[in-house]
Amino acid sequence: MIRIQNVEKNNLISATISGKISKEDIEKIHPLIHNTVKNGDKVDFFFELVNFKGFDLKGFWEDLKVDAIHISDYGKMAIVGEKEWQQWSAKATDVFTNSEVKYFDLTEKDEAKRWILNQ
Repeated sequence: MIRIQNVEKNNLISATISGKISKEDIEKIHPLIHNTVKNGDKVDFFFELVNFKGFDLKGFWEDLKVDAIHISDYGKMAIVGEKEWQQWSAKATDVFTNSEVKYFDLTEKDEAKRWILNQ
């Protein structure tokens, strides 16, 4: 499940992610990406992973399709998580994209917010 959070930075998509991500979850984020790109900005992400279990099959496929379309539209990504595999996933994302991706432990959430907001 993805819960979108309100933020003060126009090009930032912030969400708390828990459980398994479905196709419907990805469909919530895709219009937000389009709106940011339409304004000529790169899309920054702040994702807080709490009890995150990964993707269901349709969610994974939808995420791959959205990423393939928008991969050059992504800017910074702050991933706040609680598991070692999430940290490895963030590192893999950093390698395969032109984005600047940083992983933060849940205890570093405030630092992650400062980083993504450039404060």
